[in-house]
Amino acid sequence: MAIRKLTTSLVTYLFLGIALIAFTFPFFLVIVNSFKSNGEILESPFSLPTSIKFGHFSEVIEKMNFWVSFKNTFLITGVSVVLILVSSAMAAYYIVRHASRFNKTLFAMLVASMIIPFQSIMIPLMYIYGAKLKWIEAAPTTLLIALYIGFGSALSVFIYHGFIKSIPLELEEASLIDGCTRRQTFFRIVLPILAPTSMTIAILNVLWIWNDYLLPSLILSQPDDFTMPVKMKVFNGTYMNNWELLIPSILLTILPILAAYIFGQRYIIKGVMQGAVK
Repeated sequence: MAIRKLTTSLVTYLFLGIALIAFTFPFFLVIVNSFKSNGEILESPFSLPTSIKFGHFSEVIEKMNFWVSFKNTFLITGVSVVLILVSSAMAAYYIVRHASRFNKTLFAMLVASMIIPFQSIMIPLMYIYGAKLKWIEAAPTTLLIALYIGFGSALSVFIYHGFIKSIPLELEEASLIDGCTRRQTFFRIVLPILAPTSMTIAILNVLWIWNDYLLPSLILSQPDDFTMPVKMKVFNGTYMNNWELLIPSILLTILPILAAYIFGQRYIIKGVMQGAVK
């Protein structure tokens, strides 16, 4: 019995070790090749750099207009996530506390919408907002934030819905007896209780929006409006990529979001389980 248990443990740790290497190896390659020249990267991408070159980073910051693109990415991500949190929490609360047939149907439609791939509606969206309504030309950043709210709300409402169902109704009734309105009850009682779930949803949406390339590349047309993933296009050529600048730009782009993920990753599984199981 002891030998069987030991064998199971060894196989488990071996599998986890292989998975760890598989997931961290691409990040290792990005770090290692960030300090190499084009020739070194093409000749030996898996080897350690012969010398540390920091000049690439200053050149990347200059050519990317790094701080402007960082500000754009931070603004779009921050505003989108805050609005997703507030609107999704309010929608889920209303659906749970007013369980009418219409609300149940609406919730089912929201959940079903998560299986629709963006690529299948990409062309109609661009046609409607671009050719017909001209919103892409008039207010691209505002439109981009609105689209992120729309695409991010389904999963957020789903997670909030499961968690709100576990909140005792007596808490809200007590606050109403004490003189709170429905709005005050939601913002002062319900929303603080949802803090762990909100952290989970915030992290998931920050990871998605910060790293997204496809939607900003379709909506944003002016270089001063570009987000960081889109701005990295300056290092891509038709026939050749400038690897010694492209790879450091990737590292600079992912470092802020990596720090945010490390800070909040412990909330993700906890919040998802609380929202989806309870």
